[in-house]
Amino acid sequence: MRAAVTQIGNSTGVILPKEAAARLKVKKGDSVFLTETPDGYAITSYDPDFEAQMKAARRGATKYRNALHELAKK
Repeated sequence: MRAAVTQIGNSTGVILPKEAAARLKVKKGDSVFLTETPDGYAITSYDPDFEAQMKAARRGATKYRNALHELAKK
């Protein structure tokens, strides 16, 4: 699948084909992430920072399960 590179103000942008945007589940205004691979770059909607935050939240929820359960009752 081919994507067009274009000038956007003082920046360079990539225009994703409709099918690619649909598969990435992104729409206008969303962010995508570039991940360097041995073959070049991959474009994904996966946010590694958000994943790290969610992993920490899951650890905290597991560690403080009983306290969170009691707080939910109130």
